[in-house]
Amino acid sequence: MALGTQTPKEYYEGSNKGNYQYITATDIINNFIVSQVGDDKIIKSAKRAEVAFHAQRGIQELNYDTVNSLKTQEFELPPSLSVDLPHDFVSYVKITYVDDAGVERAIKPAPLSSAPASVLQDDNYNYLFDADGNVLIGSESTTVSRFQKSSSDNVQRDNIDNLEEGYGYNVDFGKRYGLNPQLATKTGFFIIDDTNGIISFSSDLKSKTLVLKYISDGLFADGDMRIHKFAEEAIYKFIAHGIITAKANVPEYQVNRLKKEKRAAIRSAKLRLANISIEDLTQIMRGKSQQIKH
Repeated sequence: MALGTQTPKEYYEGSNKGNYQYITATDIINNFIVSQVGDDKIIKSAKRAEVAFHAQRGIQELNYDTVNSLKTQEFELPPSLSVDLPHDFVSYVKITYVDDAGVERAIKPAPLSSAPASVLQDDNYNYLFDADGNVLIGSESTTVSRFQKSSSDNVQRDNIDNLEEGYGYNVDFGKRYGLNPQLATKTGFFIIDDTNGIISFSSDLKSKTLVLKYISDGLFADGDMRIHKFAEEAIYKFIAHGIITAKANVPEYQVNRLKKEKRAAIRSAKLRLANISIEDLTQIMRGKSQQIKH
């Protein structure tokens, strides 16, 4: 039986293109119950809710480090120099700004600052508490507000000034001349405040167009709950191993067998999804004789 649900005309005239490379969570659950659960199978019985739980866990884990599940957002940085984290954000991969030629320039995380919680205090510097006895936290910390007013040039200048201190009469001992490579950038810095769900940027990025690349777990919406067909076998092995591990009186050799099969399937999925091209490798290796200067 064919897997297509629409004609080529419906596909090309529609807006939902590229979906044939994925399999949905509903299909994964149905296929697993039909093919892996039964009296003559290793898994004698399993509730649909149990299969659905392990399918969701498998989608999460495969999205983190196996499936190419990056999401992107392009936005213009507002005057507040802060933006909210995406609704399905788990971890960031890269943040860039777009120059006039449309080339993305990487923005680095601020190595010398952070986004601490701002504790509210009275005139005597005592902590303030709410009616339940919890410490009151301000909406914005002084650290973040001062960071947003700074630029990458200020960060580099301050770092050099703090390092260039003499020791006694030997004023040359311990000095650093030039920039610290960790701070050598003209593209600005950012801070992620996970507690409040905000990304703050330095002032030299004001009004620039930024691109955020991040990882999601693929469970926020029904449309996200899918897996690439290259990793379909891996998700089935993940579900089987999860169900068997949770059952009592299962021989250890069966658990170990499914564990090895899961690892092998995930490794195979990574190789397939890596999309390694001989032409690309050849092009890269043409520059192998070039000397990298430090």
